[in-house]
Amino acid sequence: MYVKAVGNYIIIDSINEEVESKSGLIMSGSDLGNLRYRKSKVVSVGDLVTCVEAGDVIYCDSRVGHKVKLDDGIFGVITDRDIVIKV
Repeated sequence: MYVKAVGNYIIIDSINEEVESKSGLIMSGSDLGNLRYRKSKVVSVGDLVTCVEAGDVIYCDSRVGHKVKLDDGIFGVITDRDIVIKV
């Protein structure tokens, strides 16, 4: 499947990860869902986006954007201003 974002939109795929705190508490992907910023992989960027490219790993605000169902699953759609960290 090939999708291409347009304008300043970015298509992302959320990364579910398990994190262990310093005290040994293991947080699953559902626990991490309560955090404000989520880790995602960039699938496609619009032609006006210059800060990231497809394949980059980013952290973005979990309270913004929209979800879209495509053939391969459910993806997020955000704008470049929603990115806070590029890893």
